[in-house]
Amino acid sequence: MTGIKKINLISAVLVSLSLCGGCTLEKAGNSSQDQTVQEDNKTEQVKAEKAEKEEINEIHLRDKDSLYENDDDTSVVTMYLTVSKGNSSENTYHTWKEINSYSVYDYEDMGVERYQVAGLLQVGDENGPTEGEVGYGERVPNATVQIRGQTSSQNAQKNYKIELKKNKGTWRGQRTINLNKHMTEGMRFRNKLAYDLIRGIPQMVGLRTQFVHLYVKDNTEEPGGKFEDYGIYTQVEQLNKTALKSHGLDSNGQLYKINSFEFYRYEDIIKKEDDAGYDKTAFEKMLEIKGDSDHTKLIDMLTDLNDYSIGIEDVLKEHFDEENIVYWMAFQILMGNVDTQNRNVYLYSPLNSDIWYFIAWDNDGCLMRPEYELRNFSDQNSWEKGISNYWGNILFQRCLKSRSFREKLNDAILDLREYLNKDMLTSKIESYKNVLKPYLYLMPDAEYEPLTSEQYDQIAASLPDEIEKNYQLYLESLETPMPFYIGVPTIDGDKLKFNWDVSYDLDAEDITYSVEVAGDYLFRDVIYQNTTLTVPEAEMDLPKAGQYFVRVRATNTSGKTQDAFDYYVTDEGKYYGMRCFYITEDSTVEEDDYEEG
Repeated sequence: MTGIKKINLISAVLVSLSLCGGCTLEKAGNSSQDQTVQEDNKTEQVKAEKAEKEEINEIHLRDKDSLYENDDDTSVVTMYLTVSKGNSSENTYHTWKEINSYSVYDYEDMGVERYQVAGLLQVGDENGPTEGEVGYGERVPNATVQIRGQTSSQNAQKNYKIELKKNKGTWRGQRTINLNKHMTEGMRFRNKLAYDLIRGIPQMVGLRTQFVHLYVKDNTEEPGGKFEDYGIYTQVEQLNKTALKSHGLDSNGQLYKINSFEFYRYEDIIKKEDDAGYDKTAFEKMLEIKGDSDHTKLIDMLTDLNDYSIGIEDVLKEHFDEENIVYWMAFQILMGNVDTQNRNVYLYSPLNSDIWYFIAWDNDGCLMRPEYELRNFSDQNSWEKGISNYWGNILFQRCLKSRSFREKLNDAILDLREYLNKDMLTSKIESYKNVLKPYLYLMPDAEYEPLTSEQYDQIAASLPDEIEKNYQLYLESLETPMPFYIGVPTIDGDKLKFNWDVSYDLDAEDITYSVEVAGDYLFRDVIYQNTTLTVPEAEMDLPKAGQYFVRVRATNTSGKTQDAFDYYVTDEGKYYGMRCFYITEDSTVEEDDYEEG
């Protein structure tokens, strides 16, 4: 009996018992006809209860359109931020220089919370703070300020999280104000473009965004500072309980920010709070808790998902809104937002529902391929396209193995392909370019802008064509074997052995593997090669001590070839399908610090 069937049977039994418990006992003389009527009534109530649950589970997620009625996509709000030392109890007794000196990884190494400073946030225009806006006429701090982001916290220009104190007002109903530089992408508008586009997709929920020109006055080391121009930022609404309520969603529901999670069960980490060995820090490295902290519903979903005796169609019906998943994935595929396989998304479920939904987050990787090519940087290549990009995630993999799911995904992609048409995108991108360019080629942003003014125009003009290119890459991914992971090489006597996971072909074509071993990641010094393997393993004579790379590829009968998930990173970007390792002098294998999908 499957887990879902067990749950339904138990629910039916409990409903039946509760109905009986509410009845008075009949006298011995009651007829069997009365008993039959009672049983029929119970059956009907159980059916009604089940139908009601199914109806609730079939409700699709919809955004609150009225929330965006007064938005102006190309407006720029000016913010003035005065920073000063606060106090130790609030962790704000720090300098602005300290705030801008450390990354998230530095704080992890130091074992301390992120430093903050006290801040006075005032909103206005280029002439100064304006009456009626947050902070107008105030002289004392009304907020705390810290850096935000993960990998972006290592950038020279920092992103900031400004948290308005309680009873100090809100800005557009928000107390948390996220200001992002998006230093790693030259357009600086990709995240905003994505959210503005999501507003036009009924099957997705977005977030509010705003261009912000920031000025900062640093009083943390000595008073009397002057406002300095910090250039252009993009504000994005923080997805928290306040935002859920604003968007017409359940602020009491479960909400997780996926930091690094492939939907495996992870029984040693994904536990309830009162379970032995529960470690919140370890939990939040995978899933950051932003809503209700009862993880029972999450665990139930993961348990069923990882039980292969339960069909994925049943898992989707019981735990997910399939429409939500297919439109979320279709949007990411067409926009080329590939860094969404196991992070950069929120997982949300209303309190009185078993259904989970995806809400987009961190979209600045959209439409990046032309810029990477122009900058001669290797990224978003190989398996990072179409459906193969999502194969390493157990939820997406199980979904994509279903022909029914793939058909629904294809319908969603065709729908969005029509919506994301070249004329509409050209108009939007041109309007963003006209707003941002005057800021990006003046200090301080000009110092860090990776594109020349001419290159900026060139990339902007190329972006609308990317939707069709990404669509073609999606079609290609359907015909190509799926990526797989390479195992750690092992030594057996005088032999070096390799193994890898089996690749998968949607059309059930036969697959052969090629294996190469070299002393360099460009594979100019190949010391072993076999291109006709039909099993996921190989061996060679044990080479001398040193650094080596093993590259594995899968090819189907149609001649379509796929790299392994593993990749090696250099200053030029990613080199796909390979794993780096070392043979030591005492004939053992040591892994390199490498990246994988």
